[in-house]
Amino acid sequence: QLQASGGGLVQAGNSLRLSCAASGRSFSSYTVAWFRQVPGKEREFVAAIGWNLIMTTYADSVKGRFTISRDNAKNTAYLQMNSLKAEDTAVYYCAAQSHHNGYRRATTYGYWGQGTLVTVSS
Repeated sequence: QLQASGGGLVQAGNSLRLSCAASGRSFSSYTVAWFRQVPGKEREFVAAIGWNLIMTTYADSVKGRFTISRDNAKNTAYLQMNSLKAEDTAVYYCAAQSHHNGYRRATTYGYWGQGTLVTVSS
């Protein structure tokens, strides 16, 4: 089970850090990712991090502003979001997969958190 938290209302230009806490099993050997979704649109890939912390990949829209990380000892992943823009407003979901491929495709993830809402005011 994954639990996403840390969302909220923030002004453009400011920062937020999202957390994704896993329970019930260790996700230390899983790839963990963040996706986001706005009403009426498909779920969009944001960032992913490999089990060994070596692989990280980002959507072009967030590259240089967002940083994904994880603490396997705490079974928790994070998404540090800086220089937020109004277009970053969405429900953010964390997800995990054991396949170690297809990082950007939501269909490859078998575990999902419930989502946390991020609202960026301009």
